[in-house]
Amino acid sequence: MAKQVHIRVDDTTYEELNEYSTLSGQSMQDYLSVAIRQLLVKKREDVPRKETDYTFIDLFAGIGGMRIAYERAGGHCVYSNEWNRYSQKTYFANFGEYPDDDITKVNAADIPNHDILVAGFPCQPFSIAGVSKKQSLGRATGFEDKTQGTLFFDVCRILKEKRPKAFMLENVKNLCSHDKGRTFKVIQESLEELNYKIFFRILDGKSYVPQHRERIVIVGFDQERYGKNVTFEFNLPLSEKTPVIRDILESDVSDKYTLSDKLWVYLQNYAAKHKAAGNGFGYGIAPLDGVSRTISARYYKDGSEILIAQNGKNPRKLTPRECARLQGFPDSFKIPVSDTQAYKQFGNSVVVPLMSEVAKLVIYNLRKMDKEIALRKRMTI
Repeated sequence: MAKQVHIRVDDTTYEELNEYSTLSGQSMQDYLSVAIRQLLVKKREDVPRKETDYTFIDLFAGIGGMRIAYERAGGHCVYSNEWNRYSQKTYFANFGEYPDDDITKVNAADIPNHDILVAGFPCQPFSIAGVSKKQSLGRATGFEDKTQGTLFFDVCRILKEKRPKAFMLENVKNLCSHDKGRTFKVIQESLEELNYKIFFRILDGKSYVPQHRERIVIVGFDQERYGKNVTFEFNLPLSEKTPVIRDILESDVSDKYTLSDKLWVYLQNYAAKHKAAGNGFGYGIAPLDGVSRTISARYYKDGSEILIAQNGKNPRKLTPRECARLQGFPDSFKIPVSDTQAYKQFGNSVVVPLMSEVAKLVIYNLRKMDKEIALRKRMTI
């Protein structure tokens, strides 16, 4: 719910605001809200950062899971972009800034210089008809031809314009097999064409949170800067304690999260029907001393993929805070939106501690390679 703040302005300021509002078609309230947000962002930018920090940009930022990961690894965010207004609200509540809202309309040259591009870009179909035709005619194709019309194209054009030292991309596991592997082939070729050495691995978050969640992570380093012999290994440390569902549960949960009799009967009948047909579709009761299924953006509908058993009552859905914990967000993370929006946001987010470990490896690699370059320069002087 929006809060109201009353302010007093002199007559001259009021007339200027009224004139601007008329010309721009924007209400005074909206204009002042934007101005206050910009002031808060400027205030945040004035905070000095350590010289040792690596800068990064946060594209398709969602609610900032990747941002938390890179800040934990010693990074400093200089730009963010996310089009969903509810996610923007959550992002602002936690980081004090509103992301830009449409990456396709952003001039890449206007994005601040940065060391690392970070993006959890959506997976979209790539049209290869035009590319195949050009290749059959012996004509060269570039990532503009291969990826135009997809949001991955915006990642490529920013990489081309700003040439960061490295990037880290995250997507669903099925990206590798999407369109019989052609989608991932286009992604690989496009990134390599931009002269980045890429490494990728499908990683499961269950070592860090009590959830089976596989995602592909693609890491790339600038070969124009570091040469062709760049190496990188996904050597991730395991958690000291294996996380289980019991660890994330709240002690006092409202009855509103308990499934209604109608919904519970429907889910049981649905599962029985599919079991009889020989497939495994149906609800999932999460084992308290094990890991859950993968939470998705559809969790808000019925919570069927991850239900918690209750004594003498129907099962219940996870609360938004429990969903946040399931993805590894700290309890200090603010949830300023409705339950429905929160479920969508956490279902679309990343396993924060897993991404934090990858971020540490990326920055470690950069520090090592930058030190080697600096040492070679000193030796040639």
